[in-house]
Amino acid sequence: MNNAKGFTVSAPPHIRSEEEVSTGMRDVLIALVPLVAVSIGFFRLYAVVNLAAAVLTAVVCELVMRKIMGGKATIGDCSAIVTGVLLALLLPPVVPAWYVVIGVVIAVAIVKELMGGLGCNLFNPALFGFVSLLMLSRVWQPIVYNLGSINGVTTATPLTYIKAGALNGIRPGYWDLFFGNAGGALGEVSVIAILVGAAYLMYKGQITWHIPLSILGSVVVLSAILGANPLYMILAGGLMLGSFFMATDWVTSPDSKYVQVIYGILIGVCVVLIRLYAAPTGAVAYSILIGNAFVPLLNGLIIRKKFGESKAVA
Repeated sequence: MNNAKGFTVSAPPHIRSEEEVSTGMRDVLIALVPLVAVSIGFFRLYAVVNLAAAVLTAVVCELVMRKIMGGKATIGDCSAIVTGVLLALLLPPVVPAWYVVIGVVIAVAIVKELMGGLGCNLFNPALFGFVSLLMLSRVWQPIVYNLGSINGVTTATPLTYIKAGALNGIRPGYWDLFFGNAGGALGEVSVIAILVGAAYLMYKGQITWHIPLSILGSVVVLSAILGANPLYMILAGGLMLGSFFMATDWVTSPDSKYVQVIYGILIGVCVVLIRLYAAPTGAVAYSILIGNAFVPLLNGLIIRKKFGESKAVA
C-alpha cells in the first residue's frame, strides 16, 4: 500500500529487527526439521506423502488465489509452506492425502489468502484448517482419529488416557512421550524434537518465552487443582507443538509481552477445561483459536506511546 507521500507500507507481521518476514519463516521451517525427521522416521511413507501433499497444495493455493485476486505471488516468504507443514503435523499419519488437501485449501485459500494474505488473518490458518477438518469429519465420518492399523498394530492416541474413566489399557510413559514412542498425530510423537526446534527459534529471536511458558504453567497449575496429571497433560497431545509453534504466531498473537502472558494463561485454562470436560482431541487447537479471537481486545489493554513519541525532558 502506498501512502500520500509515496512510501510503501507493508502488512503485518512487522518483525522488530533488520530481518525480513521470509527470514523468520525460514527459521520456523528449520526449527520444524527435527520434528519432521522424527515423524518420517516413525511413520515412513505415510508422513512423507501427507507432508508433500500439504506443502504442494499450500503453494498451489497461494499461486491460484493471488492470480484470482490480482496480487503478487509471495511463495518466497515461505508462509504458505509453513502453514502446510504445520497442518500436516497436526494430523494422524493414516489420513488420506485428499483429506490433507482439503484442510490446506481451507487454511491457505480461505483463512490466509481470502482474508488479504499474510498479516491480515485473525486466526492461525493451520489450526483453523485442522478444526474445520474435525468438524467436517463428524459429518463424513471418514476416519477415526488414531493411528489406525500400521504394520498390523492398532495404537490409541495418548489423549485417550487424559480423561478420567478412559484408562483402558497401559498409557504411554513419560519417556515414551518425551523421546518419541507413542501414537497420535505426526507432531505429537516427540516432545524433545519440538523443544530442539523451539530452542532454535528462541536463539534466533523469533519467539520469546512469554506465551509458551504462560500456557504450560497455567496448564500445570489448573490440571493439578482439578486432579489431573500435570506432567502427562503437557507431554501428551499437541500442547507442546501448539505452545511453541502456533500460539506464538506473529500475526495472531498479542504485541506486548505483558499481554502475551495473559493470552498464554487464557489458552492454558481453555486447554485444561476442554480436555477434561469436553473432548481431548482438538483441545489445543480450539484453545489457541479462542485466544486468537481475544487478541484485538487484549491488545487494547495496553496503551502504547505514539510512533516517534518520547518522554518530555524536565
